Formats: sequence, structure tokens, C-alpha cells
Amino acid sequence: MAEKRTVYKIQEIGEIGEAHISVEVFSMIVALAATEVEGVASLAGNITNELVSRLGMKGLQKGVKVEIRDHVVKVDLELNLKYDQNILETSKAVQERVKNAVENMTGFSVSEVNVRIANINTDNEA
Repeated sequence: MAEKRTVYKIQEIGEIGEAHISVEVFSMIVALAATEVEGVASLAGNITNELVSRLGMKGLQKGVKVEIRDHVVKVDLELNLKYDQNILETSKAVQERVKNAVENMTGFSVSEVNVRIANINTDNEA
């Protein structure tokens, strides 16, 4: 039996057809954008980026919640930061990176990017 996914129409392409994107893709965009920011160790409840690259991308979106209404996206995410990072600056950088990535890649507007810091990883933590 096929898995039921929530998808959103992003474009009608004339007589050729339509383009759709699943909510999982939005979550993946958010996860990748957030983990690209300097100072972010990982998403909370997530496996490390090294394991993700070895095992594939499945599970990367843990710690990400995306709500979409009328082509407007609201994002909530939980992060683990590296020790000795400015929490405010890192959070702001994550918000900007996520907002830009979602808007540029999907054409949807982002109304909110809410960041929750779940943990600070010390040098001794993986």
C-alpha cells in the first residue's frame, strides 16, 4: 500500500501539468539550512551529520516541525549548539538561513522560524 503524504501545489505549468512538493521536503530544506549555520552541532533528537551522510538523509528532519497554510510556512525547530557559541547570534543566523532557503527553493512565504536551544554540546560530546 502506498504511503499517504501531504503535498502542496507550488506551480501550475500551463498545459503540461502541475508541480507539487511534500511537507517532508520542506522539513528537509529546513534541516539542511539550519545545520549549515556555524555553531549548530545538530538538530535536537537527531543523529549527527556524519551518520546522516553515511546512512542517507532519512531521519534528518527530527527536531523540525513545519506547518503550511495558504502558501505560508511556519517553522519550529530544536537545535543543539556547539559550546562557546553566541546563542542569540547563532539563532538569528539559523532563522535567516532557514527563511531564505525555504522562500528561495519553494516560492512560499515564511511567517515564523522559531528556534529552541535544547542542548549545548561540549568538546567531550559527539
